[in-house]
Amino acid sequence: MKQDTRWVRLSSIIVALFIVLPLLWMLITSFKSPSQVGITPPPWLPHPFTWVNYRMSFTYFGFQRYFLNSVIVAVSSTLAVLLLGTGAGYALARTPVRGRMALMVGLLVISVFPEIAVISPLYLLMRLLGWLDTYQGLIVPYTAFNLPFSIWILRNYFLSIPREMEEVAQIDGASPFRTVVSVILPQSTPGLFTAAVFTFTATWTEFLMALTIDSSTPFRTIPVGIALFGAEFTVPYGNIFAASVISIVPIALMVLIFRNAIVSGLTQGAVKG
Repeated sequence: MKQDTRWVRLSSIIVALFIVLPLLWMLITSFKSPSQVGITPPPWLPHPFTWVNYRMSFTYFGFQRYFLNSVIVAVSSTLAVLLLGTGAGYALARTPVRGRMALMVGLLVISVFPEIAVISPLYLLMRLLGWLDTYQGLIVPYTAFNLPFSIWILRNYFLSIPREMEEVAQIDGASPFRTVVSVILPQSTPGLFTAAVFTFTATWTEFLMALTIDSSTPFRTIPVGIALFGAEFTVPYGNIFAASVISIVPIALMVLIFRNAIVSGLTQGAVKG
């Protein structure tokens, strides 16, 4: 038994190193001067320590605009998914819907459907609506693509909440809407955080759809903006690493702050309907 535990720990350490070491190298390289980035073999530590890559990302490449665009798109999409997903998830968990399991399976299939398969007709639709290079051109598709998985998470979590709590609220004269707002949602905080974090992460890091629909400079998001750093014959790796470090910070903070709620949302909602 002890030997099995050791192998599990060793495997966990190896996996963690594969994940952490590239991120650590990216962080270290972001503080190196441009001359140090191109040296072969590269130095392990920056000497001297410099913030020039971070300054260049904001002053020369306009990274602050890409960051603001990503915030607008990701936050708007996340709020829309939570609003729609809460209503749909509660309806599927508490009301007798005909063909409910078929609908749930359909939602699960849609959530894993590759976006590259629909990117061409989606581009034509956005062009027809005049939504190319607009915020809504990304917010609406992001909401549609992330909504099925959020509905699945929220519906399963609503099933784990005892019906007796709703019955007591109804006996006290609360309307169905008041019951959901005052009783169900406070109990569903971990599930809501889980859906929010997954949606925010997916929209924050999405590249293909953002490149296709919002490729102009005023509406570029972070993944597209970083990919288009540089000129015809140069690749500013230091600036790219610095911008990448900044782009990771919001997701890392969300995971660290809400990690307990995320784990609770994934485990307590794991029930059969």
